[in-house]
Amino acid sequence: MEMTAHPTFKFIDLFAGIGGFAAALEALGGDSVYSVEIDPAAAAIYELNWGHSPLGDITKDANESVMNVPSHDVLAAGFPCQPFSKSGAQKGMEETRGTLYWNILQIIQKHHPSVVLLENVRNLAGPRHFHEWEVIIRTLREEGYRVSSTPAIFSPHLLPKSLGGRPQIRERVFITATYNPTGNNLEDDPHPVVSIKDRVNGWEPQDWDLQRDLPLEVGDIPGTGLSEIETYWIDAWNEWVELYWQLEGHQPPGFPIWIDAWVESKNLVIPFGTPAWKSNFLIKNAELYSAHKNEFDNWLKKWSVKTDKFPPSRRKLEWQAQDAKSLWETIMHFRPSGIRAKKPTYVPALVAITQTSIIGPLRRRLSTREGARLQGLPEWFDFGQQRDSATYKQLGNGVNVGVVWHVLKQHVMRDVEILKTSLRGQAIIDAVTQAPSSPDEALKGN
Repeated sequence: MEMTAHPTFKFIDLFAGIGGFAAALEALGGDSVYSVEIDPAAAAIYELNWGHSPLGDITKDANESVMNVPSHDVLAAGFPCQPFSKSGAQKGMEETRGTLYWNILQIIQKHHPSVVLLENVRNLAGPRHFHEWEVIIRTLREEGYRVSSTPAIFSPHLLPKSLGGRPQIRERVFITATYNPTGNNLEDDPHPVVSIKDRVNGWEPQDWDLQRDLPLEVGDIPGTGLSEIETYWIDAWNEWVELYWQLEGHQPPGFPIWIDAWVESKNLVIPFGTPAWKSNFLIKNAELYSAHKNEFDNWLKKWSVKTDKFPPSRRKLEWQAQDAKSLWETIMHFRPSGIRAKKPTYVPALVAITQTSIIGPLRRRLSTREGARLQGLPEWFDFGQQRDSATYKQLGNGVNVGVVWHVLKQHVMRDVEILKTSLRGQAIIDAVTQAPSSPDEALKGN
């Protein structure tokens, strides 16, 4: 790899996956001194691209009796969220025992890196994990770190491409902390370094164009085609969309269209105790069906929609494609809740299961190369000879490179006064301030 030359800092990469953090941190000039990933397949792809194997187990490398993790300046971790204990005195470190965050804390206690950069799914900041969130913030502060108690939530679609953004809505929580053992002249609770309300350089997410900005690949791409039955489902719903436009003269309604709820309004019976949201949903579907019963019945019969050809999840349509005139013009997602359609601006989050987005105009799924682009990985990134299913899984579990780059830069700008008081911190400042505007520029060589 040919990297942009600027000052280096040392970093470690925990729960490394295939190297999303490594891509951003090496692009900034960072020097990896330790990485760890327990999944052999992901570790093999990491080694193929970054030149060293992270295969290992953090619980064996960092615990009360062993510390095989070397000193470093930046600790990066896309760690799994696990429930913490609420028993006893609820002292921070003890509450985390038995979780992987406890192993991270062991490393922090030993080395006190200048910057800690943790990433997790958005649910970490939700009500179900309030206790875990509170303990993480408290334990970092107990170790002398300046950290916001407000979640820093961000997504690659909120960044323009010129700054490393990508047309993928992938909201993730970041916890960014700076080591500040003196605590002098600092407020107790700083603002988060990023927010989903941010409009960076005035960028509007609706300005994305998937074909232009990803870009999408052309030609026949093995493994991305739709099956005969999948094409049948889309053709059927496409005819319904076109029929609706013909009947109503405007886009389909935004509420979920559910064929199994189609009864005439006069025959609708809503069971006692049905939640208000579901009652409203049933009423709207009954009204929709009643207004066009004959036309909808003909459509149902023509396409055999109420037979085994359509499993329950394919009898539902979630229209989010605004004024698109055809389902084949949209980006589609086969979900347990139905077929979701949206305009071809940005795509839903890549996930580690087989819900790969369907590009309607190209009549195929996203390719693995397009998935890698969505995660901000460079064109030279190599997945070797592994099966596409493994690649999709790894991409779905990964972190977006541009978001990591942006979050770290924003964090350094926020805490620059602390960082410049140490040589380690100054090295990070120098790397960030002398870096190009996006990781794409730094990673383009090979």
